[in-house]
Amino acid sequence: MNKLPLMVRLRAALKRAAYSGPMRDRWQRPDEVLAILDLEPGQRVVDLGAGGGYFTFRLARAVGQDGRVFAVDPDRDMLAWIAARSDRQGYPQIATIQPHDGELELPEPVDRILTVNAFHHLPEDRAPYFAQLADALAPGARIAIVEAQPRWFLFGHATEPETIRRTLTEAGYQVVAEHDFLPRQSLTVFER
Repeated sequence: MNKLPLMVRLRAALKRAAYSGPMRDRWQRPDEVLAILDLEPGQRVVDLGAGGGYFTFRLARAVGQDGRVFAVDPDRDMLAWIAARSDRQGYPQIATIQPHDGELELPEPVDRILTVNAFHHLPEDRAPYFAQLADALAPGARIAIVEAQPRWFLFGHATEPETIRRTLTEAGYQVVAEHDFLPRQSLTVFER
């Protein structure tokens, strides 16, 4: 961790605190979210909008040393922090990816894509974005979208569940499941 420059460490610490906060486990219910993903050792998973790695390391533990987790985020500080923590704590199955101009290229087909509180940050024209992501999905793959609901979050950092369903339906996906156990967020699972 100390290999990171001081300013990167400070910026990453501030961002992680803003993204997660001390009570996130209570309202985010990460164990229940992971159970919905039905992960198995050896699977390949994308944490789309990984931020500070809140789910990245949980996903890595779920897929084990033989699995692969791609932490995707446009923020270099967050990716540097995730990479440093991965090295320090022994998570060789985590790779970081920074998308370029809204384009995401994955090095291999994936079994799951999880995006948490990041849907609203994805490129404006989201249906073509998710249609393109279909090329990176292994047979039977699923996309789980956890997104803040507008009544809980301000400043456009939320998306109505109907907008998410409509967007992914336009991209050729179908709803597999919708869950309502998260108090502040919607959780919808799709497959193609």
